[in-house]
Amino acid sequence: MIGPLAKRIITLLPQNTLSRLAGRLGRSRLSKYFIKPYISIFNINTEEIEKPVAEYPHLTAFFTRKLKAGTRPVCPLPEAIVSPVDGKVAQFGPIHQGTLIQAKNINYTVKQLLGCSEETAAKYEGGTFLTIYLSPRDYHRIHMPLDGRLTKLTYIPGRLFPVNSIGVYHVPGLFTKNERLITYASTSAGEIAIVKVGAFIVGSVKVAYGEHATNVKNGQMYSKRLNDGPVYKKGEEVGLFEFGSTVILLFKKDKIALNERIRGGTFLRYGEQIGTIIT
Repeated sequence: MIGPLAKRIITLLPQNTLSRLAGRLGRSRLSKYFIKPYISIFNINTEEIEKPVAEYPHLTAFFTRKLKAGTRPVCPLPEAIVSPVDGKVAQFGPIHQGTLIQAKNINYTVKQLLGCSEETAAKYEGGTFLTIYLSPRDYHRIHMPLDGRLTKLTYIPGRLFPVNSIGVYHVPGLFTKNERLITYASTSAGEIAIVKVGAFIVGSVKVAYGEHATNVKNGQMYSKRLNDGPVYKKGEEVGLFEFGSTVILLFKKDKIALNERIRGGTFLRYGEQIGTIIT
């Protein structure tokens, strides 16, 4: 009962406006005084963060913190695919008839997720998807799962429902309703899509290779080909979340195999091996 009621309340709220306001508040000088309570509430390990807590000028700066060098070793095996983020596996599996799993008995399609044509969506038929949820306590920078050249970016404006259990279990097609910033890359495992999903109170999703961000006022959908796009090594940073959200990875058919340890609820750390390229 609580879930449907919460969904109804959140649906009626001006989600994007409130999230932009939260972003501004998070960057205010006053928010600096909320950093220590935030650390305590979410039990954040400050031993691994790049700078002393006192050096972060506001809450958003702390939330988008970098880690000390060497804190997350990136698996060096050339055939290894690594986790792009710290987070928990929400769903994973094969892409069947263009469909991905959101939760039990709740599905959505590749076409809806990517905002693309049937032809583009069909490229991922029979492939593999992996959905990783980032909680408020997690490190929130996003990294390349394998070496690749970036080929395209798509921004899809939308709602900002929470991506926690309330949203996942009570908002059908959640990841196709929320704002997305999608990065495509050409890799040794073929083309992959890295889908960064916005969420309620997420001030913005940003990328490292241009002035692109989500939750902009009166934002319009666009796609941009990255001719001679930048090349990123496995583990290099390609974006960040300002507050928690979700990353969905899409791989084409017969290109990769996920590790057997990948299960719903498995906690992943960025840089650890999550799969292998099929050669």
